[in-house]
Amino acid sequence: MRQKLKKNYFEFKLDTNFEQVIEQCALMPRKDQTGTWITDDMMKAYTKLHHLGFAHSFETYLNGELVGGLYGISLGRAFFGESMFSIASDASKAAFYILTQFAQKYEFQFIDCQLHTSHLASLGAREIERSEYLRELDTAINHPDLQQNWSAF
Repeated sequence: MRQKLKKNYFEFKLDTNFEQVIEQCALMPRKDQTGTWITDDMMKAYTKLHHLGFAHSFETYLNGELVGGLYGISLGRAFFGESMFSIASDASKAAFYILTQFAQKYEFQFIDCQLHTSHLASLGAREIERSEYLRELDTAINHPDLQQNWSAF
């Protein structure tokens, strides 16, 4: 993946195609799961949060086509990842990398991946104790929200 990033193999955008990202996440088959937890009502709610400046998408494009991405909620200096998808090798990893770069640039306290998976662990995610999480959360949400469309970042 480093070579792909170095060679600008992918193009990245933020918040330009939120609805398609969440739809692709809902359609993506998951190992050991028969369906999706992303219902139509949830898509509508997250889309509304996106229009209010709280939900955001990190999008990966290849030859102009959306091939991967993720979406989540931003509050204060915390990002709560909801789901990710990939239809091209390394596309979701690349989107996650762009999220981490964004989070570092804007001094986010943490990215909450919610579920610990081997995929996220391979990207550097680690589990923390609940008490540590609550301390980090308290610090993070006491900062102003970046409540806006992030496409200009």
